[in-house]
Amino acid sequence: MKRLNGDAITIVQEIKKWRSSLANEKGVPEKLVTEIIQAVKRDGDVALRAFTKRFDQVDSPSFRVSEKEMEQALNRIDEKLLIALQKAKENIWCYHERQKRQSYIDAEQPGVIRGQLIRPLEVVGVYVPGGTASYPSSVLMNVIPAKIAGVKRIILVTPPHKEGVNPAVLAAATIAGVDEVYCVGGAQAIAALAYGTASIPKVDKIVGPGNEYVALAKRAVYGIVDIDMHAGPSEIIVVADETANPAFIAADLLSQAEHDTKSMAVCVTTSRDIANELEEQLISQIEHLPRKEIAKQALEQYGAIIVVPTVQAAIDVANELSPEHLELHVQDPIQYLHAVKHAGSIFLGPYTPEALGDYMAGPNHVLPTSGTARFSSPLSVDDFIKKSSFLSYSKDALQEVNEAICLIAETEGLHAHAQAITIRFQEEEEKEDGKALQTYPYYK
Repeated sequence: MKRLNGDAITIVQEIKKWRSSLANEKGVPEKLVTEIIQAVKRDGDVALRAFTKRFDQVDSPSFRVSEKEMEQALNRIDEKLLIALQKAKENIWCYHERQKRQSYIDAEQPGVIRGQLIRPLEVVGVYVPGGTASYPSSVLMNVIPAKIAGVKRIILVTPPHKEGVNPAVLAAATIAGVDEVYCVGGAQAIAALAYGTASIPKVDKIVGPGNEYVALAKRAVYGIVDIDMHAGPSEIIVVADETANPAFIAADLLSQAEHDTKSMAVCVTTSRDIANELEEQLISQIEHLPRKEIAKQALEQYGAIIVVPTVQAAIDVANELSPEHLELHVQDPIQYLHAVKHAGSIFLGPYTPEALGDYMAGPNHVLPTSGTARFSSPLSVDDFIKKSSFLSYSKDALQEVNEAICLIAETEGLHAHAQAITIRFQEEEEKEDGKALQTYPYYK
């Protein structure tokens, strides 16, 4: 793990270099992803079965998970896990319920009615990984906001296994209210959701995490359907002062480092003693992790302990990097909340670990990565709605703005726009003058 000292600008530039090298690494061949998408678009279920056999070593006569299997999953998982998932659902639902928007009407001006209609998306596809780990929490986080928004049909896709779908994932899908589950994964699943096949319906939006194949495929079909975001590796920055507990910080950094060898885990502290103790804690704690090799590689490549003079300087570093997760292990952390400008989710105090947000507290754990917290937000109910404006003017109200509209249209050289306004009054004016209806003068 790197130790960085110096001014904030130099430190930020150094870390941004890591990010840049990460973005430039050669990963999944885009050509292969494009071929997969085109094959599914062209051949539908035939291509899906071929890719499922090729990549998952599973023959799939039918992709759909039966309702009976969905119901049985509730009895197949540990009862304590079932209770935990139900409790998580309650918290996530309660938090996101407050995000609901309402349609509105503005009729304050005489003869003018303006407003906005809020409508849910019709069909949403949720991708749930099924490779090295399964994530029932991701099911809850992606599905519940869609349910609150009023999405009529929620389709879940997850990679198949010879032993069947992870029962925890199916149980979470049942608890959250998923309508249909299909055993298909990878870029081929994204293509199926984007274009539709005989078995799998076309959706309006695709959400959910996935590997590089999935991320590239989502990017490729964006525009055919909407997607949640271009997600990168997980990130955490912990800001710590001399009151922080190094053991807590180490545990929280490792909770992100174990996700992926490309995960970023950084502590920015005002205390050299904390920095030294943190190094010792990381060495000690990492040895007990089943995924320690992944975490070690992540810390070696994208981990750092940074010493700065003040808490504000530490927050300045965090703001420049705009992390997915930001923890404030400082005295009276709430006083620094106003200073945070860019972060996907903020965790205040030593007893608010990032893992709490991942599973139970209620705020969504689908967050902007790779610095995109500068301009984007966590997944929310807003991601599953669309807005339509509506407008109604009386004749008198339109007459009042007639000249102003025509002036703007003339300035832009769009004379038909102006005629669309004046023609509604021209006939009446010309009749009063005893003249025949004339074409709008700009056409002469």
